[in-house]
Amino acid sequence: MRKSFLSFLLFLIILFFAFLAGSFFLTGGSLKDFSLDDFKDYKPAAIEQKEQEINTYASRFNRFIDIKSEVDKKINKNTYISLDDMPFFIKYAVIAAEDKRFYSHFGVDMEGIARASLVNIQEGEIVQGGSSITQQLAKNLFLSNERSYFRKGEEVVLALLLENNYTKDEILEIYLNSVYFGSGAYGISEASYIYFDKNPIDLNLAECAMIAGLLTAPSLNSPYVDFDAAKRRQALVLDAMAKQSFISPELAAKAKTVNIRLKKDN
Repeated sequence: MRKSFLSFLLFLIILFFAFLAGSFFLTGGSLKDFSLDDFKDYKPAAIEQKEQEINTYASRFNRFIDIKSEVDKKINKNTYISLDDMPFFIKYAVIAAEDKRFYSHFGVDMEGIARASLVNIQEGEIVQGGSSITQQLAKNLFLSNERSYFRKGEEVVLALLLENNYTKDEILEIYLNSVYFGSGAYGISEASYIYFDKNPIDLNLAECAMIAGLLTAPSLNSPYVDFDAAKRRQALVLDAMAKQSFISPELAAKAKTVNIRLKKDN
């Protein structure tokens, strides 16, 4: 099983680099073009742009060779905490809100992609991604928000590499430490302090559900921007948690009535 997975992964990586090489040469790129000696008469901005191009290609290559070291470079170690130091409910709130099949798929939710593909075909452009938590992590760490099939392909390959190098809990831990929660908060530690002035471990179910609900549109759903929108998203997350049997319907209903006290209100 592992051998077939690695063979499939190798095929995707080769396919990706074939696309990468094609785009490189179609745009007139060559190894000689990447020599800074050719730009002695250029303005510094031109040299800087060329250096960025070199770093982009080098970075992409390194991600496929040693993705763990590349992930490590992106992690903010000052705010990083382990999954064991996070509140019990945040893990299940995020899974319910973002990727209910997280523990059963191999990094790519084919059902979610199929559903999104139908919408994209109907719209004539990419309007939905159908991304799993692993794909979101790959995009958040390494990729832009560009909507293209090429970028989506790169995201899929990186997600497969993440799944092959980390456990599910490790992926979720890195995701929760790096994802944007709105209002300038990156990661669960910053979100806990910015919204509730608490250590993450002290968040209750109602607060966890509100934080998880921010992920679909963190800038719009922030309780500091639109508290009513944040409460609506919180209710949807609680309902999803109950539907997936992470909590009971009674506990979900009770959490909806809990008074939310934000840091700025104290």
